[in-house]
This record gives sequence, structure tokens and C-alpha cells, in this order.
Amino acid sequence: MMYWNDNGMNGWGIGLMMLSLLVFLGLLIAAAVVLLHHLRPVAQHSATRRPDAEQVLAERLARGEIDPDEYRRRLEVLREGTGPGAS
Repeated sequence: MMYWNDNGMNGWGIGLMMLSLLVFLGLLIAAAVVLLHHLRPVAQHSATRRPDAEQVLAERLARGEIDPDEYRRRLEVLREGTGPGAS
């Protein structure tokens, strides 16, 4: 038989071929991830911005850090702009 020994391909050749294929596929996946990371829309970046003061106050009320009366009082101060830091 002419092709009985797979053209001389032994265990090392098959192993190296599989390893090189895995490295190549890994590089392709890494390149795709980097490309998608740099090309994603700017709108997704805006999700990482700081929440405004009213959102922080509402979250503190939801966590139970402040009571509803204190929430209303602080919200009124925020909306009026007459707090200690207002100019």
C-alpha cells in the first residue's frame, strides 16, 4: 500500500500540527476580542459615568441608610441648590 504510513507523519508531527492550530485559533479569537473592544459604540461607555446626586440619594433610601423624611429633606435641598456647597 502506498499511503499506509500517512506519508511519514508520526505522533510528533500530529501533535505539533494540533498545537499550531490551537495557537492560531487563539490568536484569531484574541484579535477579534481586541477589535470588538475598540469598535464598540460610545453609548456603552456612557454607562460607566458617575450617577448624579439624586440617584445616589435614592439608592441610599433603597438600602435603608436614610429614612423617607431625611430623603425628602435632602432631595429638597438638592433641587433648591441651597446646600452647604452651593454658591
